[in-house]
Amino acid sequence: MLVLSRKKGESIMIGDQVEVKVLAVEGDQVKLGIIAPKSIKVYRSEVFEAIREQNREALATPINVLDKLKKK
Repeated sequence: MLVLSRKKGESIMIGDQVEVKVLAVEGDQVKLGIIAPKSIKVYRSEVFEAIREQNREALATPINVLDKLKKK
């Protein structure tokens, strides 16, 4: 893990297309702005984990359930 210190208004670059900028620091909360091409999906980690879990559950669907849906 790379650990960097940044102040309000400063940023970091990830590759040559993604910029993460510190917009504000308020108490224990940091507000970040992310500039990235639309082709790069950006999620909060808790949302990303929820999507990943839903995908796992979808993959675990028994094949016979899918066959029943096709017959309707």
